[in-house]
Amino acid sequence: MEGQPKHLESIGMKIKGDTVIVTAERSEIIDFLRDSNNIIHLLPKDKISDYTSSNEMCAFKVQGGVIISLYQDGVEGQDVLYMKSGEKSPFPFRLSIVMNTVTEGTEGYIQFDGEVNTFLKLMVERPLTSLFNFMSEKLKEQFSS
Repeated sequence: MEGQPKHLESIGMKIKGDTVIVTAERSEIIDFLRDSNNIIHLLPKDKISDYTSSNEMCAFKVQGGVIISLYQDGVEGQDVLYMKSGEKSPFPFRLSIVMNTVTEGTEGYIQFDGEVNTFLKLMVERPLTSLFNFMSEKLKEQFSS
């Protein structure tokens, strides 16, 4: 926007979480993630509250009172599952859960693509990276038995 302070201009922000190996087929993981009711199992229970969900969406409050809403946004074969931000989220974003078959099962990571201002980027980049890495580890645990 013309005349808007530089730190309030929206910029693209990408975050790629750690790659993990899950001992499950991609189809099992996709089936699990396509039901948004299952997302609660991947979140840090001590850092979220007010979780609500249906098959197509989930919403929760993170520390600091920010509400995050996620909606299912399709799949690309069995390689990528997409989720997008809902109207309650503080900024627009899309999550991609990217998966590849490996000998041990499925290798994958979470990628975030969002539009935030420079000031917000400084505040949310590290916590979001930690959250995505936590979620990846919980997904790995979900299928280890």
